[in-house]
Amino acid sequence: MGGYMLFSGTANPELSNEIAKYLKMSLSEASINRFSDGEINVQISQSVRGKDVFIIQPTCAPANDNLMELLIMTDALKRSSAKSITAVVPYYGYARQDRKAAPRVPISAKLVANLMEVSGITRMVTVDLHASQIQGFFDIPVDNLYGAILFMDYIKSKNFKNPIIASPDIGGVSRARYFAERLGLEMVIVDKRREKANESEVMNVIGDVNGKDVILIDDMIDTAGTMVKAASALKKLGATSVMACCTHPVLSGPAFERIETGELDELVVANTIPMRQISPKIKMLSTASMLGEVIRRVHNNQSVNSLFDDM
Repeated sequence: MGGYMLFSGTANPELSNEIAKYLKMSLSEASINRFSDGEINVQISQSVRGKDVFIIQPTCAPANDNLMELLIMTDALKRSSAKSITAVVPYYGYARQDRKAAPRVPISAKLVANLMEVSGITRMVTVDLHASQIQGFFDIPVDNLYGAILFMDYIKSKNFKNPIIASPDIGGVSRARYFAERLGLEMVIVDKRREKANESEVMNVIGDVNGKDVILIDDMIDTAGTMVKAASALKKLGATSVMACCTHPVLSGPAFERIETGELDELVVANTIPMRQISPKIKMLSTASMLGEVIRRVHNNQSVNSLFDDM
């Protein structure tokens, strides 16, 4: 086993198997069941004493069940004398509640970080946190990987005649700028006003998109309202095509219907979250090799950041 072991929760077993295949090793055995009242019961089936252990478990929907499963697995491993426990959480749930945006509201991203640390997690690996400052909620090492490493080669392979990067809102400007600088492209911004949660209204576009192949960049796509309305606004201003690259395909509520009937030409996502249905407009890229390589480097005490230096 080379001194480390991989365990998978039930949130995204397909991704866990891909990572294990990349690392040329088998997933270690754990029994994860439910009592009749829904409580989670975990039993580790192999000795983990003195081992570096990695648990692959995104905290996507059902977020509460998947988070609790991760915490209980961690407790079981800690009590089984694992040397270290690294949570590989491709999608970090509750990340959108990262500050007090209104009176008397929680900072749930901080609460989840506290729960992970108390359970016994000694390191966290994730992909494209909703806000990078969430790393500061942890007092353990956090590796926040860039989903950009997946999308850039795909964008280049499309051979767009006149590409331009776009941010779907003001909050995503730094992420879009990172892509634009790496690809040597210009950038525009879609300015929107959000009236309430999961609803958005596109107001205008800052920049010229006439005759351009627009590439919208975001960390996640939930109900798809923002992306579809942004695509419509961009097309009205003369955009030749509109593609969106979003790391986490939350895709809840009417998302699939909006994507199918809207003016978005293509949606490119990563497999951090398992998709509940497929669409010819959606292209999924695998994070398995990236996460597998990070696991290998973490175990061997090698640099993780150097993975992204030559992008």
